[in-house]
This record gives sequence, C-alpha cells and structure tokens, in this order.
Amino acid sequence: MGIKRVGHRYSDAETGVTLDCWFPRSNQKLRRSCLADKVELVRGDFVEVEIEALSEAPRSAEDVYLRLHLLSECTVRPNELNLDGMFALLSNVAWTTAGPVLPARVDELRSRIAAEYHHLIVLGIDKFPRMVDYVVPCGVRIADGDRVRLGAHLSPGTTVMHEGFVNFNAGSLGECMIEGRVTPGVVVGGKSDVGAGSSIMGILSGGGKQVNAIGQRCLLGANAGIGISLGDDSIVEAGLYVTAGTKVTLPDGSVVAARTLSGKPGLLFRRNSQTGAVEVLPTDSGRWGTLNASLHNNA
Repeated sequence: MGIKRVGHRYSDAETGVTLDCWFPRSNQKLRRSCLADKVELVRGDFVEVEIEALSEAPRSAEDVYLRLHLLSECTVRPNELNLDGMFALLSNVAWTTAGPVLPARVDELRSRIAAEYHHLIVLGIDKFPRMVDYVVPCGVRIADGDRVRLGAHLSPGTTVMHEGFVNFNAGSLGECMIEGRVTPGVVVGGKSDVGAGSSIMGILSGGGKQVNAIGQRCLLGANAGIGISLGDDSIVEAGLYVTAGTKVTLPDGSVVAARTLSGKPGLLFRRNSQTGAVEVLPTDSGRWGTLNASLHNNA
C-alpha cells in the first residue's frame, strides 16, 4: 500500500529539528500559523512524504506523523502498519497555546510573545500531540481532547468520556463506550463498554508482544483490567483484574490459567465473594443490556 501526502511542518528555527507535521485530509497545501512562528522560534514549510509500504519501518519524524494521521483518519487499523523505531525519530515537544517548541525554548517563547498579550499555557511535554488538533473524526465524541493521542483509531459511534484514554495505534473498531484506558495495540469491538477506571495491557506494557483485544458486545467493568483478550459477549466484573497467569475456576471445578481462555466468547469472569477465587461462567451480553442506543447517537 503506497501513500503520498503533502503536509505542513513546523521545525525549530535554530536547529532544524522537526517538531510536528500536519497532513490535511484534502492533501492540499494548507498553511498553519502560530505565535511561535510569528516570533521566528519555529519555521513552517511544506513537505511531501511518500510511504512505499506500511510494512516497512518509518524513516523520519514526518513519516511517523503521516502514519499516525492514517490511524486517526481510520484509513488503516491498529497493528496494520509498522511503527518500529518511531520513538527515536520523534523529539520531545512542549505543546503550547502559541505553537509547538522545544522544551528548552519555552521561556524564550514566553518573552518573545509578551507584546501579544497572550497568556502562554503549556499543554504538555511529550513526543505525541493531541489527536483533535490534527484529525477531527466524524461521528465521535471526545469529552477531553487531552485524553486521546494522535494515532488513536476511533470508529464512528465511539464515545470517549472524561476519564477515558486512547493511545496511539489503539482504539475502537465500532460503536463503543470508552471510560477506561486503551493502550497501544489494543482494539475494542463494536457495542462494547470499557468501564470507568479499567485498563487493558498493551504491547508496550513491560515490553510485551502479546496483542490483546476486546471483542464485540463486551463489558469490562469499572476498575477492572485484562492481560488477555476478551471474546465476543464476555464480561469482567467490576474491580477484577485478570492477567494471563490468573488462576480461574471453570464450571466443572477444574482450575486453569486465564491465558487458556484468551479470546474465547461468552465468558463471565467474576470473583467469588465468599472464597475469593476467580471463577468463569458462561454468559451473554444480555446480562448487562449492551450500549444505550440514544447515548451513542453521535451524529
């Protein structure tokens, strides 16, 4: 899959280090402006980036930014493109209300824009910017833009509530509710609910390579977590964290490691309130009623 796009790049005026790159969906030369550019701390220009094969590792910061845009535009799904070595290609950037600058130049920026009567706010210092400043998806609600990184993949009908968090190379494959943390490599199927305070182990957790996912019509309860995949129509009760090594008791009384159940559909993971043992029972999504259709009408 070959892709060629035109982007607008900001780079540090002194060192030439790439700070960011925006690739408009129209693939036209659309210029941006910011106070950091006006006072000549950063320089804006146009760049054409071509990716011959998404299976090949990125070669530059501009290449990485194009791949992150493709994910957030839902042109490609998480785990369908190579992001190896991306961290080494990106610089730490101070994302400010006057534009992106190198962290060491924030004070200089504050001084240079003093005459503009602009109260400078540093939104964060990170290698990744907020998705909504680069890609605004259709049919999606995001309660707090700071909680979704560029490179997140959000399908129409998805709602990310205030405490929800979606990282790059992760996200939803259909209409769903996200109130917990969706980490790199993780995808959530349609009609599923990632409960408040819950978390899913991604491929960057501890350097792991196991790609976990949540199937369709699933419920990951509030403050719960998984280190395995959930098959369709599965539930993890609130407050229960199921890792791959968690010992679970099956209906026939046998005990197995949770990893042997990874991805199998129609399972309810719960903790016995009397014995403390983690149990697995057959279930269906009707036990929790699925998503509220009115709530997820994001048109």
